[in-house]
Amino acid sequence: MRSGISPTRDTTAPASCPGQRSPAEVRVEERQFTFEGFTYHCRVAHAGSPTTEPLVLLGGSSQNRYAWLRHEKWLAAYATVITVDLPGYGEADFLPASHGMDFLAANVRHMFEELDVPRANLVGSCFGGAIALRFAQHYPGYVAKLALVGMTKVIPDDYATAVPRWARMLELGDRAQIATELVQRFMSPPGTGAVHKHQAVSRLLYGQFMAQSESDILKSVEHNTRLMSHDWYRDEPVPAVPALVCTGEYDTLCTPAMGRDVAAVLPAAAFTTIKHADHLAPVERMPEFCDLVTRFCSDQPLTDLPYTNPIEWMGTTRCPDPREGGDVGGGTGDVRGVQ
Repeated sequence: MRSGISPTRDTTAPASCPGQRSPAEVRVEERQFTFEGFTYHCRVAHAGSPTTEPLVLLGGSSQNRYAWLRHEKWLAAYATVITVDLPGYGEADFLPASHGMDFLAANVRHMFEELDVPRANLVGSCFGGAIALRFAQHYPGYVAKLALVGMTKVIPDDYATAVPRWARMLELGDRAQIATELVQRFMSPPGTGAVHKHQAVSRLLYGQFMAQSESDILKSVEHNTRLMSHDWYRDEPVPAVPALVCTGEYDTLCTPAMGRDVAAVLPAAAFTTIKHADHLAPVERMPEFCDLVTRFCSDQPLTDLPYTNPIEWMGTTRCPDPREGGDVGGGTGDVRGVQ
């Protein structure tokens, strides 16, 4: 699924959440690697005084490694931030659709090794969430915490039905119609609920798609083929690391009910929704999203936040008892930040 928004001029006031650190000044490096013959790129924003493991962000399939630039100033106040153009996306090499989630997860492991990152907090949004979950299943030792945003176990039926038609439209060059349909699919429809920056984000999403290069279009067509040719979710063991699943309260693409289904199959997961947001919550409520992620990754409480609905325990272990400080019983680990 495609859910990316490229960076735009930043008009967001800094440190808008209680207790949030001031935006960070960071040292940034760009790296290029090759995995099984395919070149890919990553961006590393080094935190000056990190309080937790590096933060690896795997974005939606339209997102490139620069799509998180505006988030970086808040996130890098807590952790080194790593973003990536995996093969088939952004500026990386074209990737044939015969390569699916297993390949992309293995590529992420390759990046960890090349960057000498033994463990990281892994955040996956939409398509990136599917890669992040597969990575956690196959390479659990690398994952300190796992956050999945706008994630589902199954591709919605209406989306799956539309993919072949969208692929044909892309091949025919009918960008305007498909851009309109994509905006309608990813953004909540009128009357669903009040969503921050709904019109502005809708315009950004439409404009980003219309501005794609021919290379981007070819990758988009191949992505759609990959999406329908491989398992989106596979019922395999998941490590008992602290996990958080979240989405916008008005997400109509990967609904809150779908997010709860994802959280329910994770051993140590909590679920919440971000108020006044839909599938594009990380863009619509950027400071709040960054605050939620950094709180989770740095073991801060997640309860009583003004921008989220109540935390729900959806994992396969028992619900943590607040009187016990939020610890998970049964020897499965500790979900701090969910007290």
